[in-house]
Amino acid sequence: MAADGTELLAARDAYTRGDWRAAYDLFGRSQEHDLTTDDLSAYGMAAWRLGHGRRSMQLSEHAFNRLISAGETHNAAMKAVEVALQWFNGGDLTIARVWLNRARRLQDKEPDDQILAYVLYVDSLVAIDEGRNEVAAQLADELHQVTERLNLPGFNALCSTASGVSKIPFARTSEAFAQLDEAMMPVLADQVPVDWAGDIYCAVIYECHRLADLGRMKTWFEAMEQWRTGPQVSASWYGTTCEFHKMDLHSATKDYRQVEERLVNALAAMGDFPATAGKGYYELGEIRRRQGNIDGARTAFTRARELGREPQPGEALLRCHLGETAAAASDLRIGIDSEHDPINCVRLLPAAVEIALARDRIDEAEHYCAELEAAAEKFDSPGFRAWALQARGEVLVKQGRETEALPILQDALRRYRNTQCRYEMAQVYDVMAQARRACGDATGAESDTASAESIYQQLGAEPNRAASTEAPGGLTKREVEVLARIAAGASNREVAKQLFISEKTVGRHLANIYVKLGVSSRTAAAAWAHENKVLPTA
Repeated sequence: MAADGTELLAARDAYTRGDWRAAYDLFGRSQEHDLTTDDLSAYGMAAWRLGHGRRSMQLSEHAFNRLISAGETHNAAMKAVEVALQWFNGGDLTIARVWLNRARRLQDKEPDDQILAYVLYVDSLVAIDEGRNEVAAQLADELHQVTERLNLPGFNALCSTASGVSKIPFARTSEAFAQLDEAMMPVLADQVPVDWAGDIYCAVIYECHRLADLGRMKTWFEAMEQWRTGPQVSASWYGTTCEFHKMDLHSATKDYRQVEERLVNALAAMGDFPATAGKGYYELGEIRRRQGNIDGARTAFTRARELGREPQPGEALLRCHLGETAAAASDLRIGIDSEHDPINCVRLLPAAVEIALARDRIDEAEHYCAELEAAAEKFDSPGFRAWALQARGEVLVKQGRETEALPILQDALRRYRNTQCRYEMAQVYDVMAQARRACGDATGAESDTASAESIYQQLGAEPNRAASTEAPGGLTKREVEVLARIAAGASNREVAKQLFISEKTVGRHLANIYVKLGVSSRTAAAAWAHENKVLPTA
């Protein structure tokens, strides 16, 4: 049923107040031919901010066509660059490029420095994502010349963002973050239009995520949370998009069950932005992998791949944990060889070290470890340095050089503690326990093991150790304990009571045991346990 004039006025008012849901619903009650061009534009923006990307695209196209028909070249150019920004943030570079080209053609007909600045900003970010780093740097330089003429805080923020992001691929990290931090000043002062401010937040937080700079990332997330309380932002999807990167922070400190729930909710609110949702499903797979939820992790990783996000290194680590070490190494090697972005490649190296060590390929682990150390030095990243120290300690322990490894591992532990990376802290405690045990320090080893297990328990995580050839069937210590009690006739409830864990956790362990042993029933698993003399410990 068509909306009356009162509802259309209400839609406009809701949009002005930033109530995107009400605006979207009220505009939707009207026939499009009854809407003005401004109404269509507002309707499209409301759709965008609610995550309805395809609908937003249709409405924006109609608004753009009306502006072209009316000969409003300037407004049409601005609409085109706004839509280009939207599709860039939605992860669709092809559509973003189409709209950028439209904006450039119109800008050439009716030059305007402000529109040119917006075009250059989006174009530089698209070029970075396409791996055209030299072009991105050139576009950032052009933007600097334009913003000097404009001399307005909002455009200066865009210039600083583009310049900072364009320096990161060239390992000019300190300069890059100085400019990214500078870009945030006009944003904090509300001197940047809301959608462009949201993009600057996302750009800064994304680069912090890529370089594993969790301290800086936490600072800007807290600022973003405050910014999102504003009336024009509170319902915007910018927060939902960045929610996936925020899981880096939450997974460091919070119970994984809470993190998983938040991720599932964020994915449900994501709308039709497949590239962004692919990143979210990858993070969901990582959380489930760390929980020991094998089937859940596989499902999430598969969904990530379907949406265009290759699920590495998480999927390789999952396969390694299941004892499929050769396949895991092959998957990761393909990922490293095919990755053109040097930072994304660095993020694969810690897993490459871990998988090589699980295969007793110490020379290979040494090679990846050296690459990681060089990258940590090159990019001057606090996160990369901690990863490199952990990897070096693991390699030294495997080489039987435990005395050399301990101070390096303690340095890694200190760095992880500073950023509250608790899962990584537990991993380091595990390796330190091995080193102390080899050095004859049984008390110290016991203390480190207890610290690791305490952290895993608080997080709701399972130790992600590769299946040991010494463990029957490649089962973890906890899985052996569960299977032994099941084989002895205990119910899930009884096992949970004996091991001080939940029945749900027992069920998850059983599912993992079935996968590893290649069986499909409790009876078959119990029979396997009896055949392999898997007995309950005291």
